[in-house]
Amino acid sequence: MYKVLSIVLGGGKGSRLFPLTKDRAKPAVPFGGRYRIVDIPISNCINSGFKQIYILTQFNSASLHLHVAKTYIFDTFSDGFVEVLAAEQTLTHSGWYEGTADAVRKNLTHFRPQNPTHYMIVSGDQLYRMDLADMFQKHIESGCPLTIACTTVDREAASGFGIMQIDAKQRILEFQEKPAPDKDISDYCIPQELRKDRRSGGKDFLASMGIYIFDTALMETALAGDENDFGKEVIPTILKDNPVNAYVFEGYWEDIGTIKSFYDANLNLCDIAPEFNFYDEYMPIYTHRRNLPASKLNYCTLNKALTADGCIITNASISNSIVGIRTVIETGASLDGVVCMGADQYEPDEKKQENAKAGTPNVGIGMGSIIKGAIIDKNARIGSNCRIGIDDRPRVDGEYGIYYIVDGIIVIPKNATIPSGTII
Repeated sequence: MYKVLSIVLGGGKGSRLFPLTKDRAKPAVPFGGRYRIVDIPISNCINSGFKQIYILTQFNSASLHLHVAKTYIFDTFSDGFVEVLAAEQTLTHSGWYEGTADAVRKNLTHFRPQNPTHYMIVSGDQLYRMDLADMFQKHIESGCPLTIACTTVDREAASGFGIMQIDAKQRILEFQEKPAPDKDISDYCIPQELRKDRRSGGKDFLASMGIYIFDTALMETALAGDENDFGKEVIPTILKDNPVNAYVFEGYWEDIGTIKSFYDANLNLCDIAPEFNFYDEYMPIYTHRRNLPASKLNYCTLNKALTADGCIITNASISNSIVGIRTVIETGASLDGVVCMGADQYEPDEKKQENAKAGTPNVGIGMGSIIKGAIIDKNARIGSNCRIGIDDRPRVDGEYGIYYIVDGIIVIPKNATIPSGTII
């Protein structure tokens, strides 16, 4: 019988998602109005029958711990668990994780007592729905000690991924990390025999998804040295002496590790037919049950919009936007292309009275404010009659005191206060 430990790589500082990762780990960043990014890989593991899950992280892990502890509670008749393992100092190592492989190496002492037969490594910042049980079955059938999940990409995108050359039996022959745009990699194209029954649409190359299944013996051997990164170092070394299987994934997959990809992936959920379907009854995405009331919409105009639980929206126009949990939007406000993450608590009336005396906006979006093309992090206070992203102003990336511009997208950070009448 097989025993699989699932390991979610939570990433490092999450600098590409800054300032959303200023006060939280990358897997804990809110997504889709009511979820956290980490809910995606955890749900894929649970839906596939793999319920012994570790999350490896080392930066700002408090909110991630809290979310996992409140959300993933298995009954006493199950051997399932979801645990966060933050970087720790021990007698044998005292430094931070130096890479994806190093993170796993430094936690082998926690994994070995469970006597796993296999390790399943998944990334913590990707949007996809995969039957990992099917991948595991193909891994067993292949007889290879390592299987790498791959997705098809075109030549332009190939420069951002580890690209694999495979044969007709889907064995990986060579692995190349992020080939330069001007480098000839035509010999890495998917073999013609494997392209007979599928339309490539120009996606003729296989990119690593950062999802691996290792036999335990190979994992121990591969991490015995000092190589720190799976993609750059460990995988190429393994390929020299071991057969490696490729698992080709044909479904939707998106790396949401940058502000732009995060923003685009969120707004795509608002489309009439989104590429990622949260409405799958058989493979749901799990998250924390908050017991919030239904959202209240008073005289609103909504078009291609998602509203999470517990929102109060009055006489507002919302288009192509996501409104996160507990968001309060006052009369006359307008949102277009906005990812709003909501709030952690409702403000009581007493606090609102104090805010009024101090001239401080309430948590939420004030009367008459117009916002376009922005990300609003949790607990932000946006005053009345603000104009954000509306006027024709150049968007130069940088920090601007109370807000940021990243990848041309305005980001209002967590707990920020935008005074009434502000123009951004």
